[in-house]
Amino acid sequence: MAAVMFQGTGSDVGKSVIVAGVCRALANRGLTVRPFKPQNMSNNAAAANGGEIGRAQALQAIACRTPASIHMNPVLIKPQSDIGAQIVIRGTVRETADTSYFRRHKAEFLDIVLESFGRLSRQADIVVVEGAGSPAETNLRTHDIANMGFARAARVPVALIGDIDRGGVIASLVGTHTVLSARDRSMIKAFLINKFRGDISLFEPGLAEITRRTMWPSLGVIPWLAAARRLPAEDAVALDAPPSTSGALRIVVPMLSRIANFDDFDALAQDPGASLHMIPPGTSLPGDAKVIILPGTKATIADLKFLRTQGWDIDIAAHVRHGGHVVGICGGFQMLGMSITDTDGIEGPAESVEGLGLLPMHTRLMNAKQVREVRGIHIDSGAVFDGYEIHVGQTHFELGVNPWLRFDDGSVDGAVRDDGLVAGCYVHGLYNRAEFRGAWLGSLGASSDRVQQHQRVDAALDEIATALERSVDLDRLLDIARHPA
Repeated sequence: MAAVMFQGTGSDVGKSVIVAGVCRALANRGLTVRPFKPQNMSNNAAAANGGEIGRAQALQAIACRTPASIHMNPVLIKPQSDIGAQIVIRGTVRETADTSYFRRHKAEFLDIVLESFGRLSRQADIVVVEGAGSPAETNLRTHDIANMGFARAARVPVALIGDIDRGGVIASLVGTHTVLSARDRSMIKAFLINKFRGDISLFEPGLAEITRRTMWPSLGVIPWLAAARRLPAEDAVALDAPPSTSGALRIVVPMLSRIANFDDFDALAQDPGASLHMIPPGTSLPGDAKVIILPGTKATIADLKFLRTQGWDIDIAAHVRHGGHVVGICGGFQMLGMSITDTDGIEGPAESVEGLGLLPMHTRLMNAKQVREVRGIHIDSGAVFDGYEIHVGQTHFELGVNPWLRFDDGSVDGAVRDDGLVAGCYVHGLYNRAEFRGAWLGSLGASSDRVQQHQRVDAALDEIATALERSVDLDRLLDIARHPA
């Protein structure tokens, strides 16, 4: 068994994409590869054999050409407020707690992480591990299971990634070397430079300077990977990107404060028939939009209040009044109803709030979480879809409500208003299937390229893998992975 861990000098240096690319490159070489992230903090989750894991690990499983598993991300932390988070252990919610809970259970969580890592190791020729944040955050080292705490416990060698695009990459790599303890520092066997633009030869003195100061060899300089923009993003920082296409159908998505599963809209962003715009707080929803989509959220009631503080409820009401369309996905779907009740304090203080009143339904939040993969048809068009559900709460519909979707087992989901202007459901990934996306865009007078989203993702992974084969010494990386630290 071999394993290597990619850590970064900071967040958003490209760890998730590099791990995915390395996984695909090694899989293309005929190796059996598994991805692993001991601890993830993200509200962008994916369904995996009955549980939930971070979106990045689901993508990395695709890169390995293997089904996603709850063991690929055994500890998932989903922030629910500024001080509290939902703790998901091997796909199942264990607790909603503050940081002290995590510290108290650190030893137990490390055992869980190591056991899951062992399971994957027995299945694979190599496990490619992704760290979280940075090992240079030494204030977090005592209770760490995400970076050096895991690497040392599992004896997994580390390759450290620096992001040259943000500037100061020499200082960030040398600075990480400086602040780490001697034992942690010894786990790092090499470094990588990511997101380079221009003539790489101009940075050769920089590589030599880093090696001189750290004694770490360079594995290579990775160019700016444009294909990474076609992959599902895990961090909300990606939402600052401009629209990917400029189609005639203008779709806007308000950026809720606790937005979740925002990769739901990747297929629309990349379809030339649509023009998708993420609307930041402090900005009115554009009056010329054809469709407003309310996204998923980790805290429905809190984000419904946030939506109202932005005045977006007024924009939405005016939009529908003038014949505009509104779609709600998961938490956004719950907001479209008449009321949302949280009598058990699932998301915070026990309360009941008024919804946007656009669909005749009522939602009660409950402890039990629905996590499952689904497939079915859009009732109106017969177009097929597939996706997954991850939500708390049960929604009860008033008499006469029209369902929007029908699952393969015959059950129905979602609702659509009689005039067709307002619709919603619990299904994430709804637009990924070309059949549904094409039918939906067509009903709004727009065309679609009818490309399956999984084909776009697969092509992007192969493009990134090819770039890494050219820019990274993968043979040396494999040699490092085959020698426990």
